[in-house]
Amino acid sequence: MRDLTDRADVERLVSTFYQSAFTDPLIGPIFTDVAELDLDHHLPIMCDFWETVLWNAGKYRRNALQLHFALHTKHPLGADHFGRWLRLWTQTVDAEFSGPIADRAKLQATRIAGSMQRRLAGRSGSDFETIRRQGRDEQVGDG
Repeated sequence: MRDLTDRADVERLVSTFYQSAFTDPLIGPIFTDVAELDLDHHLPIMCDFWETVLWNAGKYRRNALQLHFALHTKHPLGADHFGRWLRLWTQTVDAEFSGPIADRAKLQATRIAGSMQRRLAGRSGSDFETIRRQGRDEQVGDG
């Protein structure tokens, strides 16, 4: 298996992922019934997003978090939804590609899912929020 190298690879990855996501019993209805996602319109946007994430292409200029906040008000998104999204994404990457960029796609998806989940729950998007909180608590307790 080869690694992701260009837009065509990203298009293949994203398209294959959405085929799985749309038919998934947990998250599929969110895409189809709640967001009423037009896949023909959405795929190029998501390819721009992933090209930007993977290669710093600068093609994605939207606010992904704000879009998910709007969706969250229609249908609360929880850990189970983000977990399923991440599992399907990781399975798709692993089935299609292998290498450092594929690994980056999985790592960045993990970071994105965690950050969005925390932000939608009203917390910091940082993966290190609990470390800082513990550090502050320890400093307060040590004084």
